[in-house]
Amino acid sequence: MVDIPGPVLDADTAAHLRRYGVRSVCLFGKNIESAVQLRQLCADLRGVLGEHALIALDHEGGAILRPDFWPYAPSAMALGAADDPELTRETHAALARQLRSVGINWNFTPVLDVNVNPANPVIGERAFGGDPELVTRHGRASLEGHAGEGVAACVKHFPGHGDTHQDSHYNLPHVAKARADLDRTELAPFRALLPQTPAVMTAHIIFDELDAGAPATLSRPVLTGLLRQEWGFEGVIVTDSMGMKAIDDNYGRGEAAVLALKAGADLVMALGRREVQEATLDAIAQALDGGLDAALEAGEVQASLGRLEALARLYPAQADVAVDTGADAGLMRRGWAQALTAFREPVAPAPGSRVLLVAQRYAYRENVSERGVEAGALARDLGALYDLTLHAYDSPEELDWAALGESGQTVILATSGRHRHPALVGVRPGLHLALYNPYTVLDVDAPALITYGFRPEARAAVLGWLRGEVEAPGRLPFGPV
Repeated sequence: MVDIPGPVLDADTAAHLRRYGVRSVCLFGKNIESAVQLRQLCADLRGVLGEHALIALDHEGGAILRPDFWPYAPSAMALGAADDPELTRETHAALARQLRSVGINWNFTPVLDVNVNPANPVIGERAFGGDPELVTRHGRASLEGHAGEGVAACVKHFPGHGDTHQDSHYNLPHVAKARADLDRTELAPFRALLPQTPAVMTAHIIFDELDAGAPATLSRPVLTGLLRQEWGFEGVIVTDSMGMKAIDDNYGRGEAAVLALKAGADLVMALGRREVQEATLDAIAQALDGGLDAALEAGEVQASLGRLEALARLYPAQADVAVDTGADAGLMRRGWAQALTAFREPVAPAPGSRVLLVAQRYAYRENVSERGVEAGALARDLGALYDLTLHAYDSPEELDWAALGESGQTVILATSGRHRHPALVGVRPGLHLALYNPYTVLDVDAPALITYGFRPEARAAVLGWLRGEVEAPGRLPFGPV
């Protein structure tokens, strides 16, 4: 699996795909402009990749949504807070319909990571929550929703990325839990849902108890020993991006790709510049020919090809122009509203009252996640309800909370970034709007309203709560607090 440079399949890229016989592509924001354009791109890709093309996208909900022209689905943790499996099934069916409408046949979701580490820098609200049973319940609903709409799902990040304090985009994390603890937590959702799982994505994490010598992506004891032999999984195993620093900085692209296939992966995600794609493809070609002292076993190669072709046959990459993606807008709004969670009994300021909004001036993009909402947009939202003054900041360290508290206005702090910040620990605004990372409520010493996401539908739900029009029925899907 490779990525391509832009929103159009240019002749040079098409020739590159044909030359190497590539049959799977992962799309990103750089490839997306409109539904019409995306549908044409997928049709062009299918023409080059062939009938059994696999065209994939990370379309999770929340912050992990590349297209901006479809209704925004709630994040996984928003659905976990609502804890209505039927809502999750309907929401993920809608995600699948969106993709099917343009010809994408593989969605890299649901996330089955059990987010038990509040300091996790990469999963957070991408997980359904911190309880294995809740994650399993909603993971099952997601798989059902995708299957019902004819789009392949892919559970991730096996064996679990929920208890790390490092991001494998930048580092190689280690998890040192005992096997019994892994069985109860990380592994539980993956194992329970295997019968419904068409594909599994690997994690670039070393689990000392499973294989202390290699990350799961490169580990034969994990992929073949545990997943294939012990658990009997017969679906597709795909690596996470091999361009992430956990792999790229420690193993090298070509070598790592071959190691992943030898470990038991069916498909290597060779993302990045043309030269690193070619290094990966050349290394695999040599290994297929018995070179590199890393010959691939012919029977295993054929089994992998069979699994990939079966996935593509079952979920064809054909656009369904009859799908009305706008019809799900009400479902998405309802999902965000059902997720609203009150923490420490927040009270909304009276409409028309004087309010000082403290918010980050600019929202930065963080690796896989789209950038959050910036201060100006929040001020426009709340300015329709209050006599509002905006205090925009660049870094929380620059905030003078004593001076802010002397303004005579109700101070509302809106946190809208992926990461928690130590400068916010113990601060006491009148109200905290946790619009992205929900774990910020563990830092800010104030009543809070939690949305688990910053999308327009989430902010509309916040305004409904501030007006007294909607309740906050969600329950915090992690603990203890």
